[in-house]
Amino acid sequence: MTSLDSQQSTPETGITEGGTGGAFRDVLSKRHSHRGKPPVHFADMTKEERIEAAKDMGLPKFRVNQLASHYYGHFNADVATFSDFPAAQREQAAEKFFPTLISEVTRQVADDGMTIKTLWNLFDNSKIESVLMRYPSRTTLCISSQVGCGMGCPFCATGKLGLTRNMSAGEIVEQVRVAAAMMERGEVAGGPGRLSNVVFMGMGEPMGNYKSIMSAVRQISALPPEGFGISARNITVSTVGVVPGIRKLAEEHIPVRLAVSLHAPSDELRDELVPMNRRFNTTQVLDAAHDYYLASKRRVSIEYALMRGINDQAEHARLLAKRLNHYGDDWAHVNPIPLNPIEGSKWTASKPEDERQFLDILHRAGIAATLRDTRGQDIDGACGQLAAKTKQAENR
Repeated sequence: MTSLDSQQSTPETGITEGGTGGAFRDVLSKRHSHRGKPPVHFADMTKEERIEAAKDMGLPKFRVNQLASHYYGHFNADVATFSDFPAAQREQAAEKFFPTLISEVTRQVADDGMTIKTLWNLFDNSKIESVLMRYPSRTTLCISSQVGCGMGCPFCATGKLGLTRNMSAGEIVEQVRVAAAMMERGEVAGGPGRLSNVVFMGMGEPMGNYKSIMSAVRQISALPPEGFGISARNITVSTVGVVPGIRKLAEEHIPVRLAVSLHAPSDELRDELVPMNRRFNTTQVLDAAHDYYLASKRRVSIEYALMRGINDQAEHARLLAKRLNHYGDDWAHVNPIPLNPIEGSKWTASKPEDERQFLDILHRAGIAATLRDTRGQDIDGACGQLAAKTKQAENR
């Protein structure tokens, strides 16, 4: 991957090598700059680094385990409340291990309190979002992995922001810790509960920040006191089709679910909707996704935002079914998604009858498909909408 560490002279990019030129390059934010690194957090450190930092404070190794138990086991980063930790060193430990990485700016509540969307401020005043959604049988958190996004998909609010920077593992993990604590405290309608699912479907292209998202995946899925104990099978990593990232993920042998944001069944249409298709076309993306299925034995989610008159007609559904059935096994589950349109955009949601027809064609072709339950439609529900509005206000 191209990175700030390896190429000081080029803009930081989370995309695979070549992301600064050629057929596709990152769409950078106007405010894109080398803003420095976020403060190093407990979640950014290896176990050895934590022990060494504790040693520098004159603390024995077992104190690190205490900190980990509070952080991962109880979702608590407030060292001042750690009664089993030396009172004289709590303040120093808080500064060393738990600097504030995300601060709540505002939250929007929808679906009778079952959906909470939070806008977070980061150390450099960047803004990102996460969405906590409670369902009868699960609670899912949608998290961000980049500030903005460099993919440039024209129908996406985050894509219009451009890429500002990658997020640290600590910034990603903190979104999960805070949401898990909210559930435990009963801050979501329905009373106290447990965060069960995490999806990397918020702001950013996760494969563009591979090292940080994989560190986060390991911490989310490891059992306490090494992680939050959320099963890897309940973690979904999405991508618009960064093929090297998909293949690298397959080699990790961690049973996370892969979600591919396809949005079009042909290269001609996908070139318009997903600029990354000019680097990795539909055949390359679907081949890699199917190989992930073979390696993981986990069905791949095909995300497909339905746009009125653009990609939602019968011919699109038939071609999509043909492309998926080409591989000859029940390897994919399609999630047609009613588009949550961004203000002033020409891209609008499909007609209900076209949504039904699209699903019916897939089902008759033997394709598993479920229309995505759209949460937060009475708030700025689409990813990046709240951050985009805030950024516009700041620029006035």
